Amino acid sequence: MQVTIHEAKTHLSRLIAAVENGEEVIIARRDKPVVRLVIEKQERPQRRLGVLAGQMPPQLLEHLTNNPALDREIEDDFMASASEDFRG
Repeated sequence: MQVTIHEAKTHLSRLIAAVENGEEVIIARRDKPVVRLVIEKQERPQRRLGVLAGQMPPQLLEHLTNNPALDREIEDDFMASASEDFRG
């Protein structure tokens, strides 16, 4: 959609919502396109693999990786949460 500068100032919130919904919004001055509204890309910080390598005591790592009771507890928590989400 193309709007005038006056329309853009008057309806900026609506135009931002339109862009967020995938619409193209162009602001024109005297019917000449001047500006295109675009979504700001959110850059995610790059994850670093192995950032904690060597930082965790071996006993804790063993407890977290070979613990069927902990696995069941996590699974139960997940299923309860998923069930709540499903019920709304």
